[in-house]
Amino acid sequence: MLVGGERWLFHDLDLDLHRGQCLALTGENGSGKSTLLRCLYGLQEPTEGKVLVSGQKPDERDADFRALVSVLLDDSALFEEYTPAQHFDLLGVAAPEHDLPQVPARQLSAGQRRRLLLLGAVARPHRLLLLDEPERAVDAAGRAWLARLVSGAKANGSAVVIASHFPPLVTAVADLVLDLDDE
Repeated sequence: MLVGGERWLFHDLDLDLHRGQCLALTGENGSGKSTLLRCLYGLQEPTEGKVLVSGQKPDERDADFRALVSVLLDDSALFEEYTPAQHFDLLGVAAPEHDLPQVPARQLSAGQRRRLLLLGAVARPHRLLLLDEPERAVDAAGRAWLARLVSGAKANGSAVVIASHFPPLVTAVADLVLDLDDE
């Protein structure tokens, strides 16, 4: 992937990830972790080469493709005026068996909001789960919970790609690690 017409983020990258596996993308800020996730979801075209997800070109606008992939790239999927239960209603999925606060999301802490979004991403039916820095804003107990959440997604047959700066999470869940600083 060529950035700004002059600097390669990754070159000659060939990945094959199977259901039940987790690929962790690591590296410094600017190394291409989020860019690769955007390419996998069809939000960004690679400069050269091709990206296939379940045999098809990623296109986040295509309903069939979106049915295969669940993604959490940032916190924009949060509706601040809705309660956590209402978020799950919007997704059309049953709320998880957690004690959900009955307050608008804007009243939740940053860690609670992040957990809500992570639960929503995992609750949607998918074959591929894409998570950009899922540990962001999550405390120590939340990080252990996050490792269990990702492991559960893998056990349910999902392929998972995470971009992470948190080595204990990578160690706990990753079957494959791609350090983009080395690319």
